[in-house]
Amino acid sequence: MATHRPKTQHGIEDAALPILEWLAEQGVNAFLRVDAERLAEGRPAWSFGASGGPLPHGIRADGADADQCLSLALSVLHAAGVDVPY
Repeated sequence: MATHRPKTQHGIEDAALPILEWLAEQGVNAFLRVDAERLAEGRPAWSFGASGGPLPHGIRADGADADQCLSLALSVLHAAGVDVPY
């Protein structure tokens, strides 16, 4: 049975859609997804991927939850020269 987690009030996952929209405005193709099979296997189930625009190559970040995944994704984007205003 799934457990209910309360919605984070101020976590980075609350900014997921504005981050994706901002990236699209910069010409970056991006996605955020959750994989039920990886979750069931105890592996990091959340993935972020981005390519195009100012990115010199595609990037990917995986995390156990949306907050961890997006936090890592922002770090990877920054290292690739894309400073997301969050």
